[in-house]
Amino acid sequence: MLRKRIIFTLIHSQGFFMQSRNFRLQKVGNLNWLEKNYQFQKIAFSLDELIVLDATKTQKSITEFAAIISNLVTHVFIPIAAGGGIRSFEDAELLFNSGADKIVLNSVLVEDVHLVKRLIQNYGSQSIVASIDYKYNQGVCDVYIHDGNTKIDLSLEEYIQYVESLHIGEIYLNSIDRDGTGFGYDFDTIQRIEKNLKVPLIIAGGAGNENHLLEGLSSIDVSAVATANLFNFIGDGLPKAREKILESGENLANWNLLY
Repeated sequence: MLRKRIIFTLIHSQGFFMQSRNFRLQKVGNLNWLEKNYQFQKIAFSLDELIVLDATKTQKSITEFAAIISNLVTHVFIPIAAGGGIRSFEDAELLFNSGADKIVLNSVLVEDVHLVKRLIQNYGSQSIVASIDYKYNQGVCDVYIHDGNTKIDLSLEEYIQYVESLHIGEIYLNSIDRDGTGFGYDFDTIQRIEKNLKVPLIIAGGAGNENHLLEGLSSIDVSAVATANLFNFIGDGLPKAREKILESGENLANWNLLY
């Protein structure tokens, strides 16, 4: 059985890391702030992976974002998935060459299927993460691209089937309604779609404490839980969360025993 994972998501925009709530961004600090408060060398054993997303609302600069990834990998010794603004094969190649182990695709899944297939053919499905952002409007679950600004015409279930048909490696499912609230994951939606999934599922949006992470990992069909809550996990929040989850018997890697 594959081990489950705890993932930390970093939201980046215009040189700063952000706290996001319902996709509204609040500036927190730059890379120096991040290194000072998180000391990734020390908390690496609390995480299985990092996801770094460029959420710049205006024109994204893939070269500037790639420089951030390059700086991060000098301090982080766990896999990094990076995305946001990938519009060409060269954009993806730059992120891989800057140290990313995987790339995260969102809008391009709809806008350039040829590119998606080319990336999968070149790098393999295991290197491609499909990011799906959704929220409820009058009881209907809608999917959004372009940093949550553009609604597409497929339902969430239909869109997941479409994304799976592209042969991506895993899905990063993010609730815009729950994003940054700390109220817990949207399990009503997760439980509705997870049993029909054919690829690993990462859930995001709403985690505010260790109990939310544990509840997410306890779901049989969830492969990983992600949190982007910077403030709740400063200090020893992540190490304590992983320790509690390991004590519960959940199938996480125990780095303290392996090293």
